[in-house]
Amino acid sequence: MGFSFSLLLFLASFPVILAQEVAHATISIDGTATVAVIDDNFVCATLDWWPHDKCNYNQCPWGYSSVTNMDLSHPLLSKAIQAFRNLRIRIGGSLQDQVLYDVESLKAPCQPFRKMKGGLFGFSKGCLHMNRWDELNHLFSRTGAIVTFGLNALYGRHQIRKGVWGGAWDSSNARDFINYTVSKGYKIDSWEYGNELSGSGVSASVSAELYGKDLINLKDIVNNLYKNSDLKPALVAPGGFFDKQWYAKLLKVSGSGIVNYVTHHIYNLGAGMDPNLVKKILDPHYLSKVSETFSNLSQTIQQNGPWASAWVGESGGAYNSGGRHVSDTFVNSFWYLDQLGMASRYNTKVYCRQTLVGGNYGLLNTTTLVPNPDYYRQVHKTPFTLLEYALLWHRLMGKGVLAVGSNALPFLRSYAHCSKGRAGITLLLINLSNQTDFIISVQNSMDMRLTVEENISRENSFVRGLKRSVSWVGSRASDEPLYREEYHLTAKDGNLRSQTMVLNGIPLKLTEDENIPNLDPVRLDVSSPLYINPLSISFIVFPNFDAPTCA
Repeated sequence: MGFSFSLLLFLASFPVILAQEVAHATISIDGTATVAVIDDNFVCATLDWWPHDKCNYNQCPWGYSSVTNMDLSHPLLSKAIQAFRNLRIRIGGSLQDQVLYDVESLKAPCQPFRKMKGGLFGFSKGCLHMNRWDELNHLFSRTGAIVTFGLNALYGRHQIRKGVWGGAWDSSNARDFINYTVSKGYKIDSWEYGNELSGSGVSASVSAELYGKDLINLKDIVNNLYKNSDLKPALVAPGGFFDKQWYAKLLKVSGSGIVNYVTHHIYNLGAGMDPNLVKKILDPHYLSKVSETFSNLSQTIQQNGPWASAWVGESGGAYNSGGRHVSDTFVNSFWYLDQLGMASRYNTKVYCRQTLVGGNYGLLNTTTLVPNPDYYRQVHKTPFTLLEYALLWHRLMGKGVLAVGSNALPFLRSYAHCSKGRAGITLLLINLSNQTDFIISVQNSMDMRLTVEENISRENSFVRGLKRSVSWVGSRASDEPLYREEYHLTAKDGNLRSQTMVLNGIPLKLTEDENIPNLDPVRLDVSSPLYINPLSISFIVFPNFDAPTCA
């Protein structure tokens, strides 16, 4: 009786959406083998260099969120990072290749970025003071962050024609900066070389041949400076937009074992001012187009650099600081979680969201550092959205990526992983339809194969039949009730541009002492119907799903 009442209360808590259709769908999950494996710290967020006067479309959404001027002592910043336990943070961005490091080899004054006509992206060179680098590393140390730092790949180079840079890379400033970092004992997980210089580049480009030779040089520098250290940072490159021919040549020139992770950037929604951003996000066919990029990069690595793995080094959906009232609202989460699922399926090890703070696409509000706030409430009552999606993925989706089959309409996107830190599997369901309720039946493909094998061999043993009947929920029969855990995410009041996320009918808010709230599921009998509402996102955990590859 108590269970039935809880179920009714849970279902009644959803926003009222007048669905015009109810569709039944069957989802089959193969737990016998993984199709890909992601990193333990797959979720990543960037810290950028943009100053407060970086503006697009008459908007200046960056505030004081730069690596050089962000308030590192703000308690909400530390709490947001610590919520992940080990959040991967990438320091980089468009101005990365204009950053100088205030170390011995720098023979010029250490000046901040300023607007400059004719400068790359309209800005002068800028500088990172070592006392600021010390402060950043203190933040990373106390919050458990895993750091990837993007180095300047244009230092010493010059423009040989419009958009193309040549000449030798001067490694002295980067070498002294890395040496300072090693001498201070700062833990850098990986060094990335350059930002968006691949192919035709964005404002600037460097040939793949020069880039490959630079990476050999940088690898030697890193190996030499860390020769007496237990820490051996990885080398990451090129941090640009995928160009098959350019990437293939880079891997061939640099050679075996030089590049550990091949990074590419994704802004597949187009410009931040595009009035069709929401339409694109809710179009399953549009979302699927970028799968070709993931597939081509995977093939390029396999053919030219099988020692390396793929990362998404930066992805904000919409470029030029993101879409105002889109990138920081509930609707953008459909794009973001679909990207995490799709990237995982193509064996992407890490996915870096642009940004942790800054622009319209930050996981934290630029001004208050509150996670995706409703601007009309007091800070301690502020609800939030995007950070929680990243957190739920990070906490629920394990390393092993599983094959998923579905007979659902294309509006229902589905991804499955081994559960993180526990037995069973976690299923991510994204319903892009504004009018279709889905009633889902989840099956274990191992169960279906057993049925086929039995028909072929004509075995009808009681033991085989019993195993087949329970294989999708557990490895052995039990009299105890079996449950699944459900996390249903919707927009407050059905408003897709709301900055408030509703979890199982409850709007999420910071606690009174400004901590991240508990993200609790509802537990339902595993045999009860699984409902997915229109325009909703759900994580469904099956603790007893029989998945040998997840054991």
